[in-house]
Amino acid sequence: MWNSRLFEFGAVLFLADIFPGTLLPMSVYALVRGFAAVLFAQTVGSWVDKGNRLHVVRASIIGQRASVIASCLVLWAMETRDLSEKAKTGLFGVSVILSCVEKLMAVMNTVAVERDWVVVMTEDNTYARRLLNARMRRIDLICKLVGPLVISNVAIASTVIAIYTTLAMSAVSVPIEYICIEQVFRFFPALAQRNIPLESNEEPRSLWKRLTYRVLPISSLPFYFRHPAFIPSFSLALLYLTVLSFSGQMITWLLAVGYTTTYVGVARTVSTVLELSATWIAPRLSKKIGAVRCGIWSLSWQMITLTAGVAWYYADFFSTGKPHLIAATGLTLFVALSRVGLWGFDLSAQLIVQEEVEESHRGTFSTVEAAFQNLAEMTSYALTIAFSRPDQFQWPILPSIAAVYVSGGLYTWFVRKRRGHLLHLSCIMGEKGSSRPESVELGHRAA
Repeated sequence: MWNSRLFEFGAVLFLADIFPGTLLPMSVYALVRGFAAVLFAQTVGSWVDKGNRLHVVRASIIGQRASVIASCLVLWAMETRDLSEKAKTGLFGVSVILSCVEKLMAVMNTVAVERDWVVVMTEDNTYARRLLNARMRRIDLICKLVGPLVISNVAIASTVIAIYTTLAMSAVSVPIEYICIEQVFRFFPALAQRNIPLESNEEPRSLWKRLTYRVLPISSLPFYFRHPAFIPSFSLALLYLTVLSFSGQMITWLLAVGYTTTYVGVARTVSTVLELSATWIAPRLSKKIGAVRCGIWSLSWQMITLTAGVAWYYADFFSTGKPHLIAATGLTLFVALSRVGLWGFDLSAQLIVQEEVEESHRGTFSTVEAAFQNLAEMTSYALTIAFSRPDQFQWPILPSIAAVYVSGGLYTWFVRKRRGHLLHLSCIMGEKGSSRPESVELGHRAA
């Protein structure tokens, strides 16, 4: 997680220094990287489902670290050598390809560990699964905050030293991760067992069609859409279509309207602290009312806070014709508060998927979900490319808030269908017999 977050942010800094005055290389880099995750989702998912668990995770570790090391060498050459434009463009193309490999390996590692290993390790212990999910998400969020902070501070001194630092950390971590993952594998004998059903021999006869079916997510999409856990999974993926997060798009806008880098750093830190709080709140709420209801409560909180923030922003914008610091501050505050709901829903949806998706299809299902997440992210990048000026930020906000409402509407329909009602008044009032067994909520497995 640490190396992934470090490189993810560091690559943006390195490209910004190599190609000053333009956002085009970074936009191309991010879009192609996301497109690769969409295009090869089925291939990655099939490997997770059918491969030896230890071999799959080890391959993802080596593939990820090797691609980062190679990327650092390419970026170092672009940064330090006096290259022609043609050579520079060629090396940039190589760095984009390597970033695609890193992204695919990162998806493979995340899906294998979070959606397969965790389920096997916790067996039928839902409490342990909730706890492990929360701890892993907590570690990821801490890395998401500290990793960029470390590499950006090093980059202030020297971009070349920052590239060396990223390369060194990736190289040093390989043997440590390689050994540690084997120790976990040996500690849980169940991880060595696989229950893979016999596959149908019906395959397209044409070589081209066979390759297409194995690479593109053609056969996995119908399975994903028909699965009982589709709505929670897809609702979560929709939330990635947003500029209302402390990513590059919103940070760039905040700087443009008058925020200093110090205040942006403070806002991002506060947001991360609130996100971390969700990793304590969500497991306790899920234990009390179940994962399904925890999801609707979390998503409702996100919708309410974002609605308040967007209303604040537009009230100021329509009265003055341009965004001011007051509008930006109000929006920033409510976006930070909404992150509690986002990660609460993330943990709830993850638990539902872990409980309901069959062992033989965990990788396929989760990589299709990851593909939709990347597709949503790519759409948000396209929005900010189309509306790139700070005074146009009000337009990308609209589809962002719309995606949250569509997600909320879909999940509300899922809860209504699953539970037969939305509000359990006796549970809210604390009456005896009000709590519904969690096994009922999470007992709708695919046939």
